[in-house]
Amino acid sequence: MKKLLIGLLMLPLLALAAADLEINTPAISALKSSMQARHGQLAAHYASGAVGLTRDGLVAVKDANAVPLKDRQAVHALVSAENNDRNALYREIATANGHPEWESEVRNTFAQRWVQKAQSGWWYQDAGGWAKK
Repeated sequence: MKKLLIGLLMLPLLALAAADLEINTPAISALKSSMQARHGQLAAHYASGAVGLTRDGLVAVKDANAVPLKDRQAVHALVSAENNDRNALYREIATANGHPEWESEVRNTFAQRWVQKAQSGWWYQDAGGWAKK
């Protein structure tokens, strides 16, 4: 009985392991293109420490003082647009896999990927708060 219960608890994890995180649909392609176009604008802010990667797969303004006052509104708009696309991307990937309930697992996996792919010197959140890669 105990083995059966453990097996049943592992089913969602096994199913997610089979999820295609590289699945592509027109909506996913459009979101990725939008994010790629924006990345060039965000890269300098990641490098300066103004913007960092959050543990929930989003981005946040970490240090607004690292951005000249005249540019802060534009940076906040970039972060907001990026987060809108990231949230939509996670939802679309889960839905395209036929399992919208996997959205949080997809988000967590991407959160880890973003940090792994981050350049040295970029900031990210871990369980202890902000850390520099």
